[in-house]
Amino acid sequence: MADEVEVLVEGGKATAGPPIGPALGPLGLNVVEVVNKINELTKDFKGMKVPVKIIVDPATKNYELKVGTPPASALIMQRANIEKGAGDSTPVGNITMQDLVEIAKMKKTDLLGKSLKEKAKEIAGTCVSMGVTIEGMNPKEIIKKIEEEEYEELFRED
Repeated sequence: MADEVEVLVEGGKATAGPPIGPALGPLGLNVVEVVNKINELTKDFKGMKVPVKIIVDPATKNYELKVGTPPASALIMQRANIEKGAGDSTPVGNITMQDLVEIAKMKKTDLLGKSLKEKAKEIAGTCVSMGVTIEGMNPKEIIKKIEEEEYEELFRED
């Protein structure tokens, strides 16, 4: 039976101290090696809390890392360079269409849409509730333009 350790780490800045070291030490793993691997896998999420699951086979000491992604709202705030979303309809930040597509790709396994285009529309919907514009426009306008196939070149999945 595999042991699972779930931790929340700052992207690219995990350390052998708590919570990782004390959780992995008794399992007989090389904590520094695990921490280095976590940092490598989470380096793109600098400044954000990232959920990481460490699955350990106690018999062989083999382990597997599963890195989650920060919430879409955290990714949007990072790209818009804001501390928090708006409580009302006043725009508080702006992201680009490229940011929108990149966030949709990062969150692809967590979103319900079947295509990249549908996933991008979900992220745009999050922007609506946060008061974040896209290319200086209301996200609802962007969703309409996506539906009218205005940004098709961004949604080609290679």
